Amino acid sequence: MLTEEEACRRVGRAVELFRSGFNCSQSVTAAFADLYGYTEEQALRMSASFGGGIGRMRQTCGAACGMFLLAGLATGSVEAADREGKAANYALVQSLAEEFRQANGGLVCADLLGLNREAPTPSRPEARTASYYAKRPCVKIVEEAAKIWANRLKK
Repeated sequence: MLTEEEACRRVGRAVELFRSGFNCSQSVTAAFADLYGYTEEQALRMSASFGGGIGRMRQTCGAACGMFLLAGLATGSVEAADREGKAANYALVQSLAEEFRQANGGLVCADLLGLNREAPTPSRPEARTASYYAKRPCVKIVEEAAKIWANRLKK
């Protein structure tokens, strides 16, 4: 369980990580990783591929993927035959996804950025400049994903 103050600190840390240059998934995951026994570096590595809508392919939003990764750390099944554990984890992920959709208007990176889903995207990320942050809702989306997870931990 998180206190309100701790929740705010972790949400702020997620935003700070994103603004420092980490991708959306890394930012959300790393802000909470220590709660599950992982270092920030481990969290940054495990979530690195999910930024930009998974590998910058503009699919499922990386901030949402960060939440889903945290859900796995919190409730993921470690027994192959644990159907109830899998079901509980999937239900949590589906609930998080719905809350994320309600807060952000969707779950797909391209849609959230107002991009054509079919347009190819180069693998090289854009430089983080003032215009980058001005034209993208990513900071707000990272903040919202971190809030959703923090609120789960406050319950």
